[in-house]
Amino acid sequence: MWPQAGSAYDVGLAYPSPPLAIMIIHSRHNWFELLFVWRGSVLPRILPRLCLVFLISLLSAFATNWWISQHAQSSLNIYIFTLMGVSLAIFLSFRNSVSYERFWEARKLWGTLLIVARTLAGKLLAVADARPESRQMLHGICALAYALKGQLRQDDVAAHLQRLLPAEQWQAIADAPGKPGLILLYLHRLNAGLRDSGSIDQWQWQSVDRNLDALSDVVGGCERIRSTPIPFTYRVLLNRTVTIYCMLLPIGLTTSIGWLTPMIAVFIAYTYMALDVLGEELEEPFGKEGNDLPLTALCHGIESAVCDMLRQPVPVPAPQPDGVYLY
Repeated sequence: MWPQAGSAYDVGLAYPSPPLAIMIIHSRHNWFELLFVWRGSVLPRILPRLCLVFLISLLSAFATNWWISQHAQSSLNIYIFTLMGVSLAIFLSFRNSVSYERFWEARKLWGTLLIVARTLAGKLLAVADARPESRQMLHGICALAYALKGQLRQDDVAAHLQRLLPAEQWQAIADAPGKPGLILLYLHRLNAGLRDSGSIDQWQWQSVDRNLDALSDVVGGCERIRSTPIPFTYRVLLNRTVTIYCMLLPIGLTTSIGWLTPMIAVFIAYTYMALDVLGEELEEPFGKEGNDLPLTALCHGIESAVCDMLRQPVPVPAPQPDGVYLY
């Protein structure tokens, strides 16, 4: 049931290549190094727009004297952009707070999955260690974590499920779209089997059943986050507002700071655009971008916790950070 590391199962368990790697791992102590970080930052995504702001800034600096001499009454000034900038910053902060709340709720749900796995392992190994159903349930909990990851990311986790579930159970769910729900049903049946065989009494069965209900809540919570994004209209509104504001900003700055406009305008645009893009990444915590949850590492952590309590080696290697990324 639990193959050793290096077995044939490992061949099909290769982790994603760097473009699909997630969760940025960086030193938090070297502030100077962070000034020049490229991999893992949002700068590559917004660089084309920053270049456009820079070009507009140059054109505005060249043309500002002519424009003021010809159309003095219609020139923009920095005071308008100050008022707009404060309002825009408030909207971006609200959107990022909502996005981070989704991210943090997702992380708490996966933390609950780990806690429940440890709790169930302790209960089952304490009262029914000799029963094969107990170990099958623990294997099934690990399979549930991988199945949930596969459903949230649309990943192929068949190799993991095949090694963790009995052959007949794997055949029953292989083509099913809702594998986590079917694995939960399998766990409930195993729990009922322990009760019917007399391995656990009614109170112990109810205690285990409550833990299985907690796993069901985790699956439902993750599915809710995955299927309910922030309203698209709100995203469009912020994207348009940020883009138009940053494109018009150089025209207002040139009347007061002249040739310093390209540097200042690009810096301000970087701040607003980066906040906008960061909110988009945090909005979907189960994706494969730099600031998403490392679901592969979390699944491995759950399996490692169960293996420790079973006093067995972990059958698959831990995902290692690739540069600044953790899977």
